[in-house]
Amino acid sequence: MASLSNTLSLKHGLSLWCPQSAPLKRIHMGSCSFPSRSFRRFFTVSASSFANENREFVIVGGGNAAGYAAKTFVEHGMANGKLCIVSKEAYAPYERPALTKAYLFPLDKKPARLPGFHTCVGSGGERQTPDWYKEQGIEMLHEDPVVNVDIEKQTLTTNSGKLLKYGSLIIATGCSASRFPDKIGGNLRGVHYIRDVADADSLISSLEKAKKVVVVGGGYIGMEVAAATSGWKLDTTVIFPEDHLMPRLFTPSLGQKYEKLYQDYGVKFVKGTAIKNLEAGSDGHVSGVKLENGSTIEADTVVIGIGAKPAVVPFESIGLNSTVGGIQVDGQFRTSIPGIFAIGDVAAFPLKMYNRISRVEHVDHARRSAQHCVKSLLTAHTDTYDYLPYFYSRVFEYEGSPRKVWWQFFGDNIGETVEIGNFDPKVATFWIDSGKLKGVLLESGTAEEFQLLPKLARSQPSVDKAKLQNASSVEEALEIAHASLQVGAAA
Repeated sequence: MASLSNTLSLKHGLSLWCPQSAPLKRIHMGSCSFPSRSFRRFFTVSASSFANENREFVIVGGGNAAGYAAKTFVEHGMANGKLCIVSKEAYAPYERPALTKAYLFPLDKKPARLPGFHTCVGSGGERQTPDWYKEQGIEMLHEDPVVNVDIEKQTLTTNSGKLLKYGSLIIATGCSASRFPDKIGGNLRGVHYIRDVADADSLISSLEKAKKVVVVGGGYIGMEVAAATSGWKLDTTVIFPEDHLMPRLFTPSLGQKYEKLYQDYGVKFVKGTAIKNLEAGSDGHVSGVKLENGSTIEADTVVIGIGAKPAVVPFESIGLNSTVGGIQVDGQFRTSIPGIFAIGDVAAFPLKMYNRISRVEHVDHARRSAQHCVKSLLTAHTDTYDYLPYFYSRVFEYEGSPRKVWWQFFGDNIGETVEIGNFDPKVATFWIDSGKLKGVLLESGTAEEFQLLPKLARSQPSVDKAKLQNASSVEEALEIAHASLQVGAAA
């Protein structure tokens, strides 16, 4: 579940705003003010202070970003009695990528279940169970989404009517799944979208009875769900309008290699065609997918994975980016409204190393943006967020799978490409622009090889394209790239 949106040069500039947190005495540093550390040592708020409407810090959203933000508040001693998380989720924050990976494993293949993948286990951290939040004095408001924000009064209203007054607000609402319209069958029984545990549970319930599954979309969701359903030994067809899988990242050659692997698992592909509508049987349950060419593919379960939209409601008035979507922020995730921040999928932020505004839908960015934002809010930390785009996928990892797939990509997929390897199991793709290595993707690498990728992508060394093309193996190609990195460091 990931994507990268980018455009809009930074030459237009961004104004920088200073965070505010009214309840604390402040010390002044230049044009910004920050809570006094010495004052904090004597300023304690017990959990009972939540009996009224005032909260010093409020996070709206209950996904990855919220969990890692909570961790950072705790690390700075500013969570107990001060922090409230309000969310539409029924559970404490969890590592959302699991929902289209191990959560969908066949029931006899040890599928992932909560509390096993609460944040922050995905990055090797502590498992933050509901008890952890209680122990840290963090107020959790579940299944009660925010429906209104009053910027002047600094208040939030939840769906249940609860009124929350905040000192500082962090918007971490993530994205919502793009849906088919009702008029073409987007809400029929047996049609699924995956964004939370309830969605995944509903899909699993269908898979237990399914015979023919159609997955719509050839991106992250499509690839990961199709890999999972093949483990259930179900008749699976993936439909997408492009010419190959993952067109926003994969080259045609790379996409075809992955398609062949999926076909070896029994997955079928229908490419280069659009869907007219989903058809229903007499019982109102989905029965097929009708294509624009007039043909119909039978299905008793349909999974729609056609992307996601930033969940900006009800925060539109805070300032949206019309180009990449989401809420516009600066390099410390501050919005145009003092004291209001946005992190994770919903934030349109300056991608420093590529000098453009981007919105990244990926767990790595959710984690890092949360930590950077909270550090900026609570300390004199003023560094601009300097993110290196990173995407990965792991599929076919259930017990008994003849081959596990794990690829990682770092950098920018622009320029010419050089592909090395025969997918047995390794393959590497290098993106080169004006003689500089801009991005690299590696399938089935060793831990040491994967650790090299971000170094290459961030340094962008000059590389000899001809040498790369003549490499006899992935290992040799990586050695050539590594040598270019060393030459650049010595220059």
